[in-house]
Amino acid sequence: METQIQNFYLLFAVTEFADDQNWLPLRPMQKKFLKNLALLIIVNLLVKPFWIFGIDREVQNVVGPEEYGFYFAIFNFSFLFFIFLDLGITNFNNRNIARHNQLLNKHLASIGTLKLLLGFLYAIVIFAFGLMIGYEGRQLYLLAWVGFNQFILSFILYLRSNLSGLLLFKTDSLISVLDRTLMIAICAVLLWTNLFGGYFSIEWFVYAQTLAYSLTAIVALFAVLQKSGKLKLKWNLPFFLMILKKSMPFALLVLLMSFYNRIDPVLIERLLPQDVGAQQAGIYAQAFRLLDAGQNFTFLFSILLLPLFAKMIKEKQSVIHLLKLSFSIIITGSLIIAITSVFYGEELMLLMYTQFSGETTQEYLGRIQESVRIFNLLMFSFVAVSSNYIFGTLLTANNNLKYLNLVALAGLICNILLNFILIPQFYAFGSAIASLSTQSLTAILQIILVYRVFKLKVDGGFLFSLFATIGLIVGVGLIIQYLQFSNWMVSMGAMVVIGLLIAFLFRLLNVKQFISILKGTQI
Repeated sequence: METQIQNFYLLFAVTEFADDQNWLPLRPMQKKFLKNLALLIIVNLLVKPFWIFGIDREVQNVVGPEEYGFYFAIFNFSFLFFIFLDLGITNFNNRNIARHNQLLNKHLASIGTLKLLLGFLYAIVIFAFGLMIGYEGRQLYLLAWVGFNQFILSFILYLRSNLSGLLLFKTDSLISVLDRTLMIAICAVLLWTNLFGGYFSIEWFVYAQTLAYSLTAIVALFAVLQKSGKLKLKWNLPFFLMILKKSMPFALLVLLMSFYNRIDPVLIERLLPQDVGAQQAGIYAQAFRLLDAGQNFTFLFSILLLPLFAKMIKEKQSVIHLLKLSFSIIITGSLIIAITSVFYGEELMLLMYTQFSGETTQEYLGRIQESVRIFNLLMFSFVAVSSNYIFGTLLTANNNLKYLNLVALAGLICNILLNFILIPQFYAFGSAIASLSTQSLTAILQIILVYRVFKLKVDGGFLFSLFATIGLIVGVGLIIQYLQFSNWMVSMGAMVVIGLLIAFLFRLLNVKQFISILKGTQI
């Protein structure tokens, strides 16, 4: 879940680098950038899926849906206010250090002081709002630890912005997965050894994060100090105000997006009776996990796109071809995954989640069925999220932060209103409806904005191919289910493969052409 924070800052860091370095394919520095961007993607693909499905999922299976839901709601609550730990500093620093390496020591001293002050501000904000919505006792205790983890994470992101600004991409790539690697090692010992008598609590999960983040921050700080020299904190009010003023549009966008993307579990836990709310948040988390994993893959695609869009806009080249090509690849892939997930949602949930100790078989199967219903909706919201990564990336590259803020505000209003209406009646399923509606709304608004800003025309042939592909994939799924293969994994795999073949038939997937664009052989 913390990945989304890192993703968002990395996306803006790539924008700044593309702009500041006059990004052009095949030049030595740009070759280095792409090579190490590829390294970043590879190490993330190796580590983060194992974290999500090997550790995070196993924690929920061990502690149960209610305990994990309790943590999930508090974590998402702390996430809502994460921007108060940064206020755009990381984004500003990445750009400034890339331009002026010699300012590293000076900025590290001043921004280090500001980060500590923002840590206190963040603590005040989360505890004030936590008390306001009724948090007490154990909730406040866990919030304190989770909030401290968020502070360390924000500091890691800031330190990494110095490394990427200095073009130390390999070091930055390795540090980007160091926290996850350490957490995997720590949690593996706690979960899969008998050192503690087989006992594991959700607090231990949070403590493991604290230890992993702390060690990662020390390593990152050491790497930065190797380049900056000694660190001495410094108070510089005019400098603080200058950074905050420049970063406000970015900070507002992060705040709005954080709320409409992550407030669902918080509202589920708060709007329902205590025990029911925590359990429903846990059930929502079960369904959300695959969406979270999918978002990581689509995000990695978008950071490849961003320098290309930035270059083309800067050189006044048409973005239509690249936009259509990238959108068709990502939206086709996400649709195949979403439609297949609907057909095999129950099998996937049964595979991922086990019966909790003290839970009857009937209760377990009921929980799985609830997760399946939510999962089906969330996987279609994944299609909308994938669209947002493409069109939002283009608007980001074009510096349309004002439009993106307005879209995010509309999404926030829609999400909160629907959650307040639907959660009391439909529980976590109602929140899934709100999420799908919100993501669809923001996707539609971003598409409309892109078409107006870049004066694009609707491609009827492309739309026909897209809807024909959807119809045929659904038909294939129905036929495969009717044939009743003995092994559901085989039939699911067959559905995915046939879906890809259909997409190739309609020329929606043209990976070779996209790779050639990345190599700079054509635009």
